[in-house]
Amino acid sequence: MPTDTFVPIPALPLEDGYELWLRYRPLASAAAQALRDAARQVWAPGPAHASQQVALAELARGVHGLCGARLTMGDGSGPGTLLLACGADWPAALRQSPQAAALRAQLATLGDEGYLIAPLQLQGRPVTLLTAQRPIGLLYAVHAWLKAVQLGGASADVTLASSPAVRLRMLNHWDNLDRTVERGYAGQSIWDWWKLPHIVHARYDDYGRACASLGINAVSLNNVNAKAEVLSAPWLAKAAALADVLRPYGIRVWLSVRFSTPIELDGLPTADPLNPQVQVWWARKADEIYALIPDFGGFLVKANSEGQPGPRDYDRNHAEGANVFAQALAPHGGVVFWRAFVYSEKNPRDRHTQAYSDFQPLDGQFADNVIVQVKNGAIDFQPREPFHPLFGAMPRTSMALELMVTKEYMGFSTHMAHLGLQYEELLRTPTGHSGQPDQPGVPSGDPGLTVAQLLVRAPRPGGLTAIAGVANVGVDRNWCGSHFDQANWYAFGRLAWDPQASSDTIAAEWARLTFGVDAADAARIVALMRTSREAVVNYMAPLGLHHQMATGHHHGPGPWISDLARPEWNPVYYHRADAQGIGFDRTASGSNALAQYADGVAARWSDPASTPPELLLWFHHMPWDHTMRDGRTLWEALVDHYDLGVAQVAELIAGWQDLAGAIDAHRHADVAAHLAQQLREALWWRDACVAYFQSISGLPLPAGSPAPAHDLAHYQGLRFLHAPGCGG
Repeated sequence: MPTDTFVPIPALPLEDGYELWLRYRPLASAAAQALRDAARQVWAPGPAHASQQVALAELARGVHGLCGARLTMGDGSGPGTLLLACGADWPAALRQSPQAAALRAQLATLGDEGYLIAPLQLQGRPVTLLTAQRPIGLLYAVHAWLKAVQLGGASADVTLASSPAVRLRMLNHWDNLDRTVERGYAGQSIWDWWKLPHIVHARYDDYGRACASLGINAVSLNNVNAKAEVLSAPWLAKAAALADVLRPYGIRVWLSVRFSTPIELDGLPTADPLNPQVQVWWARKADEIYALIPDFGGFLVKANSEGQPGPRDYDRNHAEGANVFAQALAPHGGVVFWRAFVYSEKNPRDRHTQAYSDFQPLDGQFADNVIVQVKNGAIDFQPREPFHPLFGAMPRTSMALELMVTKEYMGFSTHMAHLGLQYEELLRTPTGHSGQPDQPGVPSGDPGLTVAQLLVRAPRPGGLTAIAGVANVGVDRNWCGSHFDQANWYAFGRLAWDPQASSDTIAAEWARLTFGVDAADAARIVALMRTSREAVVNYMAPLGLHHQMATGHHHGPGPWISDLARPEWNPVYYHRADAQGIGFDRTASGSNALAQYADGVAARWSDPASTPPELLLWFHHMPWDHTMRDGRTLWEALVDHYDLGVAQVAELIAGWQDLAGAIDAHRHADVAAHLAQQLREALWWRDACVAYFQSISGLPLPAGSPAPAHDLAHYQGLRFLHAPGCGG
């Protein structure tokens, strides 16, 4: 062999992000040995339920990846046994032990999906109990235990008990039947509709694993801008095939349905929800679906919004529309998610007010198996929005929070923007409501319940609670289009399980599991994630500006757009900039949208002096020379925020570069490339918006703020004909 050649070293598997936070890489030697000692064998009763089977498979996969050991099925008689069993199936030694009564009492408080993990001494032998009331709880327990082992490094002393605060934790896929994805930035739909039902991809199982690791238990398969064909026999067979794959992971499937399907699919003359023929049609369709999918979740409906048909077409209200679906599903235990995202170009009122006006008077009129699904804010998933005024205003109605996981208005999958902070900010906001049907208001000075506290309160005992998120997954190898967008999927699932959890804690978990870093480096990553969300707000929507993006694809800035057919689709409708000032007056002197909030919230936000600066221009039209709390004029503060957003992206780049030695080279380079593009686009947002608003205000730039790189005409002339995520 020539002296200048080397024997090649086999390459490690490429870290391309496909494994998400379920990587199971080897622990340090001491922790790995501790795990081998604690996980020598597993005892589980047979025959195993499907969820218990996948739990056993996940446990074996995790233990082998973390310490190299191969789990064997044992009789539970040796040390280092993992007992994986529902409470009704415990081995005799545990049932007869002194600890049994206390364990059963604790387990009884955790509900159908909760789990308990406890290290025990059983007949003098150390064992670890992973138990639940139902098999799906065992799968959740396995994921929780494996996560704790990875984060703590010690395997024998993990004690955990947890149950979800929210009953239905749903991902809404905006996936079209042609496999495009509306507002999806990670490639095509993961559902290969053309090949279903006979060809079922392994990726569906991996999707189920990821969702189960977060406790997500519901998935709506198709776009809310639904096609009637999804309820035809061939497409129901495809949905049934997906339901079969996802069922062991505790996931029930829903379908988004089109209100006018009886007309379009079977030629009925009407879709009037009070027409007996229509009611019979939906009942028979429900029977047909449940014959194929016995645990079918139900329907998700977008009606009378953005051109979709609905009950208002027949002079019926939304409760009358939703209840015809509820009546059809009720015999089967099905649930209707009825979206409150409604507005009309025929309604001259402020778009902010329209959903509240349509829905709040109907409180108490929706059937018990209807959930009104409400976006986080009253406009549309903006970088920052005040909470939707419907939260707390319909205490007799089951309500779901709808969050955006894909980033339609926050730079697609190109920009780093940690949405866990956005979710937490919303969930912890006091609403001024009591949550009581007979006592909607709260005393003066009482902040009332937070959005999170309202979401976990059902309107009646045993009633429905729910959180939904618009999914960001696709066929990209890293699932989400960029590595840090995986964190938004993770944060959604964890906060859906526990809406009062800390987004920083969740982000640190994700960073350690995903990148394999230690706690110190995870803290550095979390700091970057915190900066990322505020950076996007600063260079896109500072001080409460909103809906400033370009037309259709929503890529890039377009604050000058004013010629769209529907007024509420034009950015000028929202910023209302003129020579005197900028912002949307939603006080009593303007649209009076603030009257829809509880009295304490409305009073605080009606005064510019007590309105949070980050929401100032959302609720107030302010003079350019208005003096801010820090002494700057509004114009100076606005430009400074745009500048700060760009500077914060530069900080992200520098901070990520400092982590080069802690992150594998492939993913580090990929994130760095995305951040470089984010900086270019942040500068574009900053320059285009500053150029436009300066043309309106006529004011000079603050000292030290650079002039835009091009004139306003340059930015107005940019066109993007094939931007992703516009599929129909």
